[in-house]
Amino acid sequence: MYYQTSLPFSAGLITAIAVTAGFGLLFSLLGAAKITNKLKQRRAKKLRQKFFKKNHGLLLQQLISSNNDIAERTRVFSLEELEQATNKFDHNRILGGGGHGTVYKGILSDQRIVAIKKAKIIVQREIDQFINEVVILSQTNHRNVVKLFGCCLETEVPLLVYKFISNGALSFHLHGQSENPLSWKDRLRIALETARAIAYLHSAASISVYHRDIKCANILLTDTLTSKVSDFGASRSIAIDETGILTAVQGTHGYLDPEYYYTSRLTEKSDVYSFGVILAELLTRVTPVFSSHSSEGTSLASHFVSHIRDNRFSDILDAQIVEEGGAEDVEVVARLAEACLSLKGEERPTMRQVETVLEDVQNSRVNLSSQITRVNRNAINDQPYKGSKGGEETRLYSLEKDFIESSEIPR
Repeated sequence: MYYQTSLPFSAGLITAIAVTAGFGLLFSLLGAAKITNKLKQRRAKKLRQKFFKKNHGLLLQQLISSNNDIAERTRVFSLEELEQATNKFDHNRILGGGGHGTVYKGILSDQRIVAIKKAKIIVQREIDQFINEVVILSQTNHRNVVKLFGCCLETEVPLLVYKFISNGALSFHLHGQSENPLSWKDRLRIALETARAIAYLHSAASISVYHRDIKCANILLTDTLTSKVSDFGASRSIAIDETGILTAVQGTHGYLDPEYYYTSRLTEKSDVYSFGVILAELLTRVTPVFSSHSSEGTSLASHFVSHIRDNRFSDILDAQIVEEGGAEDVEVVARLAEACLSLKGEERPTMRQVETVLEDVQNSRVNLSSQITRVNRNAINDQPYKGSKGGEETRLYSLEKDFIESSEIPR
């Protein structure tokens, strides 16, 4: 009798104990998970603080806060803000990228559309280049230079946040699958705006800045085809009274200044040479290094100079722009490009002189005489486009071949 009445009691007790134990285990697991999550958050916070310090965050904050103009234009973002802006760097937000990193499209909390550059390679040189770009762009304010909104220093390599430029790079419009080829008017204006930006960097900014990687891929275009110079990672800033600096060679095949390549001396004329290649691309729609019947790696610079010096304009210039722009104006720009591509830096015009010539072409203030271009206000001295021939031209070919075959150039 006792056994029969105690059985239900025992079963109920066991059930109660089991339920209590289950809840206890559940609460223990939840507590452990909460503690683990807090520890992870604490470790992540410490890691962000470590990266912030490593990436010179305090120095950058001091730089930004020390100048009201810079403080209004540039800010330091948290990683959380940029993760929210890109949906945690979702693959669908990728705008493009290459060996050095990936660019994501993001929307900030204030609805500004931005492009966020995230590096792939974690080496000190990459970090230094990102910091260098922040320092330069935070002190730069020009309508034809891409706008830097700020950076994030809480990752192993800093993230850079730019204003989103919607229409891609000039290289796509010249050499890609663009349905509408750029008109002569647009090409001339893009060249002029780019020249203005580089001239500003060389002489009008608070410090002189040598870009060191001027190329079509670094010229971005807005919906209205306004030019924006970008990618200042390799740039160098120097005192306004200095004329050059010895530095490790950096640049891109096809755009690299021969003089800089062999002397390691970077000057403003190094950017002038690279801009000359861009002018040649705008005039021909040929890539800086291309395949020809005689060679797989022909340099546009040497090929272009050879044709212009021999007055073989029709053999190399894009027929569209000759028809739209007129032979005289196009020849002026072609000879300007030839001057920029001189082997000796001292024989190249300054970017301010280049800007003046292009302004005169745009405003139809150009005179052409005896195959030597002269512009109103004597923007370039005497015979600006007369280059030496013969041995120097042959040397230009051999130098360019060395560039193409070299594997020592970092960028």
